[in-house]
Amino acid sequence: MSYLLAFAGFAALVILHEFGHFVAAKKVGMRVERFSLFFPPLIARFRKKGSETEYAIGAIPLGGYVKISGMNPEEELPPEVAHRAYYRQKVWKRIVVIFAGPLVNIVLAFVIFWGLYSLTTLTFTQPVVDKLTAGSPAAEVLKVGDKIVSVDGQAGYSPDLKAQDGPDRVAAQMDAIVTHTCAGKPTVGCRAENPVRFEVLRGGKLRRFEVTPRFTVPPPAENAPASAPKPQGRMLVGLQFGREPVDFGFFAAAGYGAETMWTVTTTTVSALVKLVYDKQAREGVSGVVGSYEATRQSFEFDTKQAVYVLALISLSLGIINLFPFLPLDGGHIFWAIAEKVRGKPVSLRVMERAGLVGFLLVFMLFYIGLSNDIGRLSSGEGFGVR
Repeated sequence: MSYLLAFAGFAALVILHEFGHFVAAKKVGMRVERFSLFFPPLIARFRKKGSETEYAIGAIPLGGYVKISGMNPEEELPPEVAHRAYYRQKVWKRIVVIFAGPLVNIVLAFVIFWGLYSLTTLTFTQPVVDKLTAGSPAAEVLKVGDKIVSVDGQAGYSPDLKAQDGPDRVAAQMDAIVTHTCAGKPTVGCRAENPVRFEVLRGGKLRRFEVTPRFTVPPPAENAPASAPKPQGRMLVGLQFGREPVDFGFFAAAGYGAETMWTVTTTTVSALVKLVYDKQAREGVSGVVGSYEATRQSFEFDTKQAVYVLALISLSLGIINLFPFLPLDGGHIFWAIAEKVRGKPVSLRVMERAGLVGFLLVFMLFYIGLSNDIGRLSSGEGFGVR
């Protein structure tokens, strides 16, 4: 069932994206020849009686498209429809049509975030000691209820800390812990060469401790699906961070949804820029296969989490499509704006050469993502679904 649900979720994102183009094109008077889910060869097609638009399903599930008459400025069209061609329209109409697709994905992501945050109680990890593993290094010096002010200088608890900011603080502190290493190749139970420096608030007083992590293989997460990869060994001190439930309410959920979208947007743009010079960033890229598998595993684990993942994918799809490279939507918008600034159409040859560069960039991103996905699947590393 998880395979079917993940496929349906991806298909919905594609259909809604293309539906945005489709509705906008119809509204501004362009002629839409075909609305297709997935790419050719076509395996099914139909046309409503009296309709100029053909609806189709392709065999290659890597997206979809809306075919508008006159997308090629040199395309020959019958006189009765030539005036409705894409390149015969005003620049603002073309921009509206192209921007409508990514806009639908962005709005959809916001609606999903808003709905999830307003209808559910969210639980945020906090830099507070909730549990200690018996016999662990942390159990020797820390106590339940200690507020972790810092770990190796990484800030954690503060009196004005918002619950929703807790996970970022905790993630930074956990990263600080796992960077400690054993001497030589790590084996289960080996101790780190250097201790972790903790600052905790206990009984209103700031106290400092040193805790030496041990290399440990944690148990599988509760309710983890059978297909989930086995946990990997890492340096741990034996503490469990606290969690705080938050009910945002209808209006506050909208604000937190917008905040989430801004964080995802800046992270996505930053990650794509880093692909040029950062090997680690390239290794972190996932493609269609990884996105699908992460969604599928999420449906096995928790439906709400799966919907959240689909919102992230929808937002990323909208953002990436706005990059100013043909054949992406942002490339069409870029050249439409260039035409408006120049006061005359841009040469088709110029756009073709620019499109070739854009196609190579998109292909490179696709290749990196697919290679990483195959590597994760073959190695059993998985896609981080918990």
